[in-house]
Amino acid sequence: MVNWEERRLIVKVASLYYFEGWTQAQVAKKIGVSRPVISKLLNKAKEQGIVEIYIKDENIHTVELEQRLEKKYHLKEAIVVPTSGLTQDMIKRAIGKATSYYVSKNIKGMDSIGISWGTTVSSFVQEYPYEQHRELKVIPLVGGMGRKFVELHSNLLAYELAKKMNCECSYLYAPAMVEAKELKERLIQSEDIASVLEEGRNVKMAVVGIGSPFKGSTMKVMNYLKEEDIATLKKIGAVGDMSSRFYDALGQPIDHPLNELVIGIDLDELKRIPIVIGVSEGAHKVDSVEAALKGGYLDVLVTDDSTAQSLINAIG
Repeated sequence: MVNWEERRLIVKVASLYYFEGWTQAQVAKKIGVSRPVISKLLNKAKEQGIVEIYIKDENIHTVELEQRLEKKYHLKEAIVVPTSGLTQDMIKRAIGKATSYYVSKNIKGMDSIGISWGTTVSSFVQEYPYEQHRELKVIPLVGGMGRKFVELHSNLLAYELAKKMNCECSYLYAPAMVEAKELKERLIQSEDIASVLEEGRNVKMAVVGIGSPFKGSTMKVMNYLKEEDIATLKKIGAVGDMSSRFYDALGQPIDHPLNELVIGIDLDELKRIPIVIGVSEGAHKVDSVEAALKGGYLDVLVTDDSTAQSLINAIG
């Protein structure tokens, strides 16, 4: 137990430090003790409940979620966007803005960035500010040709991001997925495609969307996935996809013909990129994001607070 005299001293020290804004050195001089003694007394003030510190800001909720995600999934960084009062489009845009802020802050000194495709990656590109990064090159990580939803394809996104960054980009002149394995083999052996795939394997940073093949799938909307594909993916335990590559609940690539038809870097190659930023929003993607985290593909996750809470609550 702390006696009355010590308690009084603790209160006096805490008052000078927290209310008057004195430094620990100033308080030490006033009381006539060393600075380490003041530090110990301030710690005791918290331990004894004399001082309670709380942060009065709505961001504390998301900051706590970020810290718990980083600890649970061994992430370099988690960025959680608050969603209260926001529509789905506003949430997607907020995630795009948060991703663009992270990339802008961390891209300095790098010579290459890779991007996949999809609606969330598109939001990131739309929100990216105009900057000067002449030394950079933007590389599509998966094929980027098609007649539908051209604005979501990797080639156009690479072009738009390169404009924002005032740098060059490469183009992968092939669709994300082809009809036959023989066609894929012919395409990836062509010099143009092979050289861009090699560039993709060697980027220093990547921004990738995380999808669910069963709910809200852009690949289904774009006719890359047929109903029979979705049925077989479900049957063999697929839970998500990144860069059009499907994986199971543990994040392992699945043995499915569709994975053999993709023109782009594979999941093992993605894992070897120094910084991989996964962007995702929506409760329907929780299983997909959790599996990607278990697979060890992501260094940074940008998501919404609802998804973050579900990931923290997930068992296993």
